[in-house]
Amino acid sequence: MKLTADPVGRWLEPSGPESDVVVSTRVRLARNLADVPFAAKAGPADQERVVSSLRWALQEIGCLEQGRFFDDEQLAEPRGSCLLERHLVSPDFLSTKARRGLYVGEDEAVSLMINEEDHVRFQVLASGLDFAEAFGRAAVLDEKLESQLAYAFSPEFGFLTACPTNLGTALRASVMVHLPALVMTREIEKVLRGALHIGLAVRGLFGEGTETRGNYFQISNQRTLGQSESEIIETVTEVCRQLIEYERKAREYLMRNLRTEVEDKVFRSLAILKGARILTSSEATNLLATVRLGIVLGLINEVTLAEVNRLTVLVRPANLQVVLAATLDGAERDERRATLVRETLVRLRS
Repeated sequence: MKLTADPVGRWLEPSGPESDVVVSTRVRLARNLADVPFAAKAGPADQERVVSSLRWALQEIGCLEQGRFFDDEQLAEPRGSCLLERHLVSPDFLSTKARRGLYVGEDEAVSLMINEEDHVRFQVLASGLDFAEAFGRAAVLDEKLESQLAYAFSPEFGFLTACPTNLGTALRASVMVHLPALVMTREIEKVLRGALHIGLAVRGLFGEGTETRGNYFQISNQRTLGQSESEIIETVTEVCRQLIEYERKAREYLMRNLRTEVEDKVFRSLAILKGARILTSSEATNLLATVRLGIVLGLINEVTLAEVNRLTVLVRPANLQVVLAATLDGAERDERRATLVRETLVRLRS
């Protein structure tokens, strides 16, 4: 099976702090241009102006030499969904009928959406729990863009955004965490209620309005007005560290009291992945997530955490078609997905 050279973001490498629990950290900033109507009121000419202005600014600050710019026509399927599955764009960005543009850095750690809900939303992803890296890079990009563009800003309300909940810093700080032990010990609802109680949001694998798969959860702030960037990040970090502690204690409990059951679940999942001839996207994600747990518990050493993270992305429907350079129906995807996983696991053992 031949794959294209389409890379998977380096932020998926488990090199960051606490990467056994925290897959990634994300910082997203929303901005609007001062002299253009907001997206809801912008006409085609306004939308084109925003795209042109942002593309020009990216060129001026040297970003286009370090990544790729996608025009509207280059975001057709399956490429658009592929980018969503890689956490580089939002569902709203794909569904909007506005004139769009997208910038993606060469390492896929940086992406910038043009004409989503706001004129521009850009994000930085980092491996593990690393807000210093993610926010540091986002702040540098923000300063460079502001040197070329005039932002909509109010001394009273801060950065002006389409949605009032984003006023102020317009910063969304989030972490993607893997909490299989808390799910297995049935503690997950109680733990996540604590995050909701202090005003954080808990979302599925691909953000707002998406389902949870593989026991992956996104935790983020909801309020931006009246809080500084450091306060937002500190709150999310504190809750994340609590989740890490709870998840690790749950893993210890499982290995101490239910080791045989855990081993059976882990090795059964690995065996299915090695032998299956048909795998749906959901099934593959859940099985790989269980194998991931087996790796961090020290039960499996023939597969690396980095490879499981990579496969978790490549088995998704659009990514599968992009990396195989083939248009596939549902049945064909399920067969080719199983082949990809089997061949990858065989290669890792050899």
